[in-house]
Amino acid sequence: MSNSYGKIFKITTFGESHGVAVGVIVDGCPAGLEITAEEIQAALDRRRPGQSDITTPRKEEDKVTILSGVFEGKTTGTPIAMVVGNKDQASHDYLHVAQAFRPSHADYTYTAKYGLRDHRGGGRSSARETVARVAAGALAAKLLQHYGIMVRSYVSQVGSIKVRKHYSRVDLSQIDSNKVRCPDGKTAARMIGLIEDARDSLDTIGGVVSCVVQGVPAGLGEPVFDKLHAELGKAMLSINAVKGFEYGSGFEGVKLRGSQHNDQFYTDDEGNVRTRTNHSGGIQGGISNGQDIYFNVAFKPVATILQPQQTINDAGEEITLQGKGRHDPCVLPRAVPIVDAMTALVLADFLLRQRGNKLTP
Repeated sequence: MSNSYGKIFKITTFGESHGVAVGVIVDGCPAGLEITAEEIQAALDRRRPGQSDITTPRKEEDKVTILSGVFEGKTTGTPIAMVVGNKDQASHDYLHVAQAFRPSHADYTYTAKYGLRDHRGGGRSSARETVARVAAGALAAKLLQHYGIMVRSYVSQVGSIKVRKHYSRVDLSQIDSNKVRCPDGKTAARMIGLIEDARDSLDTIGGVVSCVVQGVPAGLGEPVFDKLHAELGKAMLSINAVKGFEYGSGFEGVKLRGSQHNDQFYTDDEGNVRTRTNHSGGIQGGISNGQDIYFNVAFKPVATILQPQQTINDAGEEITLQGKGRHDPCVLPRAVPIVDAMTALVLADFLLRQRGNKLTP
């Protein structure tokens, strides 16, 4: 039922927003990978609610418990099961939507598909499910680090406020230096002001998370249908509130001619194959070429707003509905670790798949 992702490094997530817990089973992680609960917890802490005044005030420690697959600080090669309990549900905040279809939510579509739905925070459709992805992504990121691969995402746009610098001119070490997770300090301040304005207006706002992956070897990706960029796009579009994905030059590339857009090859002083430009975003023919992989992920404004809106109930009657409870005015700061996690999961899977693609001496 599409609750699993990956071919070799495979995850299956479970749980609902207001259930007892959310969790994940990771299968295919090689034995001998050093990992601690503290490392996984650090990733979850970046995603958890209540971390600043521009995120939801829901208070969740998101404390991870590793149930299996790790012994004495190393993976054993067996399935790794992890759970995170839900502690601060406020299910009463959702009683008013038990029979109503919230605008731009999954209420109607889940009802159309299953004939019923869990109205408490959206149930399985809630972004609370991404807790499980981040936990699994921490494992995948540790595997990538073993091979010298680094994944880093940051908020590059909120509303119309945008980081104008190319990622290579941004200090990515400063991503967590402010609460919006934008490494450009002056732009970050303006973004925070815009999010605060949306919050104070009982509204929400969207934006863009950019991701940069460095150290990826050439050769990752599977023709024809499992192209690397296709899998990255699928992974990003599976994240709640994502409305768009572009890699490399993306839509801006249509403004160039082929003579301008082509990435010409050369050999550097160390004998490595390089390209003089990187409009391809590190991927050609659906396979990594050894250059930086970079892409943008567009997130819509959070659908729950605290203003009256017109909608219908499950009887088809027109009603006025106003959001209640605790919600993010902007999902972007907490989306950064989710983009990191899904990127790491894609690359970890392809890295392991590549080991079976050709004979080695």
